[in-house]
Amino acid sequence: MSDVKWYWDLGRSKAVRADERGPGDDTLGPYDTRGEAENWRSTVDKRNDAWDDADEEWDGDDDTPD
Repeated sequence: MSDVKWYWDLGRSKAVRADERGPGDDTLGPYDTRGEAENWRSTVDKRNDAWDDADEEWDGDDDTPD
């Protein structure tokens, strides 16, 4: 594995190396490869689905009376 980390630059809509990245608010990553950075949307969707599932489980385990 390479030491180069990749980011998705939201402002420029392209994968960039760590040394090319802009402000943290405008980038997603780090990713190990350029391909992973370019596939950022799939990664974000999977994480959001997992968090939604965890939220549903958490809400279902609440024993507090209404």
